[in-house]
Amino acid sequence: MTFDARLLTGVGVLAAVCEAGNFARASEALGLTPSGVSRAVARLETRVGVRLFDRTPRTVTLTEEGQRFYAQVMPLLSGIEEAVTEAAGAAAIVGGRLRVNVDPWFARMVLAPHLPDLLSAYPAMSVELIVSNHREDMMKGVDIAVRFGPAAGDALVVRKLLETRVLTCASPAYLEQHGIPTKPDDLSSHDAIFFRDPLTGRPFPWEFFRGAERYEAHVRGRITTDDPSTAIEACVAGYGLFQSLELGLGPWLSRGDLVQVLPDWSDEMFPLYAYYPSRHLPPAKVRAFMDFVASIANPPSLWKAGEKPDI
Repeated sequence: MTFDARLLTGVGVLAAVCEAGNFARASEALGLTPSGVSRAVARLETRVGVRLFDRTPRTVTLTEEGQRFYAQVMPLLSGIEEAVTEAAGAAAIVGGRLRVNVDPWFARMVLAPHLPDLLSAYPAMSVELIVSNHREDMMKGVDIAVRFGPAAGDALVVRKLLETRVLTCASPAYLEQHGIPTKPDDLSSHDAIFFRDPLTGRPFPWEFFRGAERYEAHVRGRITTDDPSTAIEACVAGYGLFQSLELGLGPWLSRGDLVQVLPDWSDEMFPLYAYYPSRHLPPAKVRAFMDFVASIANPPSLWKAGEKPDI
């Protein structure tokens, strides 16, 4: 079958419309007239044989078929952009828009404070963040996704970025009022803040690891959330104990807003993975982002009472 160059043009227009939200703004970005954008989309719809957009006077939205088509072609379009960059001898230049679907905990506690550093390191790159803890459609319209938990996604390239400890913490005021637990069994008389597992929809179990030992504690509590900021603030306010990832907790621990409890039972490790579409070589901007994450995500070791912090 002879390649139709207009098909590639139509895909580029499709991407511009999805980013802009309507034909008028897309036409400004592309340097075309709105009618030219509309004709290009109509030609693409005729070529693929399905309606890609639902149109209203003010906005356009992808149809179900359009969403599937967009998710399939965007990685290919990014690959073409990367090939052009490399062919021009500029493979080392990191630029363009990087679309990242990132876990809320990592986005808020780790990545956001370092975004100025990322953009300063790569002045030709812009970043679009989609913050979500769901894995379904996590690659839809993005270059890379970042998730905690076991690796998943047979059709994707997976790279482990790091592992971080799971620890238990509370506010000093809560511990002063309710006492400091010295063993996992003590938690039955304490209140807990539960964090919902996005894979199951149920709260994570409270597990404790010490070397080869594993203990699942029976805890009670009246707060369950899937938002890390909510859980942290409730814990700081003195409601109860919270099990968290060590990564990102540094500011609260160093200020003394939170205190680690049961430090001898904090050997559990939780991985962070990056996912991107299966290609021989990921775009330079994706490689740069993964290397940047690895560079910022090495938290200082927590210290026990009486020890000097390793900072």
